[in-house]
Amino acid sequence: MNKEIWVQDLGLNDYKQTWDYQEQLFKKIVDLKIKNRREVSNLETPNYFLFVEHPHVYTLGKSGDINNLLVNKAELDEKGATFYKINRGGDITYHGPGQIVGYPILDLDNFFTDIHKYLRFLEEAVILTLAEYGLKAERSDGETGVWLDVGTPFARKICAMGVRASRWVTMHGFALNVNTDLGYFDMMIPCGIKDKAVTSLNVELGSPKVDLQAVKQKLLYHFENLFEAELVHQSAHL
Repeated sequence: MNKEIWVQDLGLNDYKQTWDYQEQLFKKIVDLKIKNRREVSNLETPNYFLFVEHPHVYTLGKSGDINNLLVNKAELDEKGATFYKINRGGDITYHGPGQIVGYPILDLDNFFTDIHKYLRFLEEAVILTLAEYGLKAERSDGETGVWLDVGTPFARKICAMGVRASRWVTMHGFALNVNTDLGYFDMMIPCGIKDKAVTSLNVELGSPKVDLQAVKQKLLYHFENLFEAELVHQSAHL
């Protein structure tokens, strides 16, 4: 059982290039698990945590509804945005500059084999991070992610989540709005949920800009504690 997680910050990076990199790491872990089972060896499987910011992009989960994207390709091009249909759960979401995207690529056999617990831990890491900024963030029943003012007419989403898991290996993850241009959310129905607003950390704090690196450090601190892991920082070059 290996509880070491290699953390890589990819900076601002193309969505498709990052997705391919995720798939590469995901396949590496899955292949090791298959080899381990076949040869009855004691190979340890690695774990990764990728941080990234993406240029403007909309992604649609495998069970999502394309009608939740409210613009056509010409309008996407005008806004400098791209679109991908991908293999995670969940509906449509947006990624862009000023948003912290986290992709944990973990072998849950190293931690616990419970995908619901995994999602709750991801949410909890974000909730605890936002609490450090004085915000009371919560879960919303039946709606994965992290919200503010749940159960009121002012409910708004600050962090979206969508994951894929196979053989207990995870990929994709969460997107926390920090200094995000919220205007891009007007081009879709976020996560397919109508009549719910979207917000960001800088809007909630009334601040022009929040230090992204400071938010990342807080997220990692809570992630490490929740998963009882040991984080090791690596340089990354795609």
